[in-house]
Amino acid sequence: MDQQEKRVTYTTTNSYTTLNTITDKTKNVWIVFHGIGYLSKYFLKYFNELDPEENYIIAPQAPSKYYLNNKYRHVGASWLTKENTKTETENILDYLDAVYTAENIPAHCNLLVFGYSQGVSIATRWVIKRKLKCNHLILYAGGIPHEQTPENFAFLEGNNTKVTVLVGDKDEYINAERLKQEQEKIEALFQGRAKQILFKGGHEVKKELLNQFY
Repeated sequence: MDQQEKRVTYTTTNSYTTLNTITDKTKNVWIVFHGIGYLSKYFLKYFNELDPEENYIIAPQAPSKYYLNNKYRHVGASWLTKENTKTETENILDYLDAVYTAENIPAHCNLLVFGYSQGVSIATRWVIKRKLKCNHLILYAGGIPHEQTPENFAFLEGNNTKVTVLVGDKDEYINAERLKQEQEKIEALFQGRAKQILFKGGHEVKKELLNQFY
């Protein structure tokens, strides 16, 4: 058999979820990327204790949905896999550009980009590829893609972008050896400009840590 993989280009539609409302009192706009197995509407629960007058949160939705635990009741989603990663990444970046344009974030607001777990790879790729001018890049309990280099992140210094990297001391996905490797990798990628936080806990978002980022 002569099997061939072919491609087509077409228009698709995807949702995203927001929390609170942008007003003249809004100080911070968050774009938050959930981890594998989440839906954006449920991921927003971690941000519901931020001051609603000052914080507006945008949660993009990973496009690949599936049933969790093989029980066909609860639905989760994934951003990327190792299959056709380059093409899928471009599709996601185009989707994020559309979300960013649609939201038309006011110039007076601080922009915070937050990635959790698998969402770290999407947050970093989007910020780098689009040279996004954000005030704070927050990478929480996830790995930075292997293809990234210090040169990719150099523009953040010119934009005075703060960078914070967090991981739990009992994160079940990061053993002591990998933690050391990731810490060294972060030092090299951000040339010592990233603040690294090792908090007490596992692979989880802790609400009490979020207020320090603005």
